[in-house]
Amino acid sequence: MKSMAMKSLKMASLGKPSKLMAALALGTSLALAGCATTSAPKRVETGSFVMPSYDKFVLDNGLTVYLMPQREVPLVTLNAVVRAGAVNDTTAGVAQMTAEGLLLGAAGKSKADIEQQVDFLGASLGAEADKEGSYLSADFMAKDTDVMLGLFSAAMLTPDFDAAEFDKLKQRAIAGLQQDKESPRAVIGRYFDKLVFGAHPYGNAASGNSDSLEQVTVSQLRAFHKSYYQPANTAITVVGDFDVAAMKAKLTQTFGQWKGSEKLVQPDLNQGLPQLTAAKVLLVDKPDAIETTFVIGGLGISRDNPDYVGLTVVNTILGGRFTSWLNDELRVNAGLTYGARSGFSPYTDSGVFTISTFTKTETTQEAIDLALKTYARLWEKGVDQTTLDSAKAYVKGQFPPKFETSGQLAGLLSGMYLYGFDDKFINEFQAKVDGLTLEETQRLVKTYFPQKDLQFVLIGNAAKIAPIAAKYGKVQTVDIKATGFGQ
Repeated sequence: MKSMAMKSLKMASLGKPSKLMAALALGTSLALAGCATTSAPKRVETGSFVMPSYDKFVLDNGLTVYLMPQREVPLVTLNAVVRAGAVNDTTAGVAQMTAEGLLLGAAGKSKADIEQQVDFLGASLGAEADKEGSYLSADFMAKDTDVMLGLFSAAMLTPDFDAAEFDKLKQRAIAGLQQDKESPRAVIGRYFDKLVFGAHPYGNAASGNSDSLEQVTVSQLRAFHKSYYQPANTAITVVGDFDVAAMKAKLTQTFGQWKGSEKLVQPDLNQGLPQLTAAKVLLVDKPDAIETTFVIGGLGISRDNPDYVGLTVVNTILGGRFTSWLNDELRVNAGLTYGARSGFSPYTDSGVFTISTFTKTETTQEAIDLALKTYARLWEKGVDQTTLDSAKAYVKGQFPPKFETSGQLAGLLSGMYLYGFDDKFINEFQAKVDGLTLEETQRLVKTYFPQKDLQFVLIGNAAKIAPIAAKYGKVQTVDIKATGFGQ
């Protein structure tokens, strides 16, 4: 599922880095015991939400299929997810180029032919890749199912990878990378993942880089497609207005003869994961910047972590909503930014936790220090019952709207396949939120929120902020126009 996931009381300078980090390290022993318990837990009823009914089956060739009828409107969402993304890249960007290349022509139809037919139907057909998955998705009127299924299956199974169209796609992608770097918020996550994971596949940017994209060939796309676009490595999800028996027959006829062409080999992403043993700063020099965009964080959690729901609630308090601690302190009280956020970005075998915001160049240190001071509240004061109750009500209220449309539900089913979670995530979500106690929040803070050896990415005018960056850890400086996202 695409991710198919930073995003805002002034304090005096703390001076030496050791004193600043001490603010974060004041300690579990001192801080966790200080959580206020001035009021009893309060449960807020937001109504129940359960997983809509669906059928799941596996074809003889290993293709997984999810069918979820939703008859409210005559629309259908058809998705395919392949377990192959940037972590599988042999040359940076191959997974993304292969996914986008699916739409460059197929089954005797040119790229222009396909686009014209899709537009005539008022439908959509798109493809992309991210860290761990590649996706083909279509939205269309139920009456156009046969036509769109034909276009979809042709793109998925027998793409042409037209050389002339691919060359244009590649040049657009290279130009897009250059444009992305003009907006620090668009690329800072890529720099952060590279800083944290280094040479590990989780450090790969799905976009690739300008040099690597120049090297990618149509032959590499064909090889990647042959290696990973196999039925046993793919799931098809259909959500919308259709008859289950009829759709099952259509999909079986369309995809049943699809055969895997070679042995499927996936990287072991558990191997070589980093151990962060020192605070580090990646300073990305953008000389024309008038503000500093920064991310602070460390390692996070995998998507199947049993504490995923509880962490969602605690992070809501810290930086997951407009009234969060970070946004209150940095935006509302100090006026240093328009917004500050925090969050966990989980992958299959690891993940990252980040605090992110931006501020004027002149207030870079003030904003970083205040973000760290606010983050330290998790250990120094902890969460009180009133705040916890409010966050629980917010999280429960925000949960159902995330899974209302056919596209959202299809993305959920794709995510279940890609990351290995099941219906319990939906059906037990609200109960897990209700069951979260103050004592549990203390355990979650102590266990999962990185406190020491934090990693920093700062994008801004290095000539002005380099002395500030040095206060937080060992600094590595790169030019934002340099190829890639740091080494």
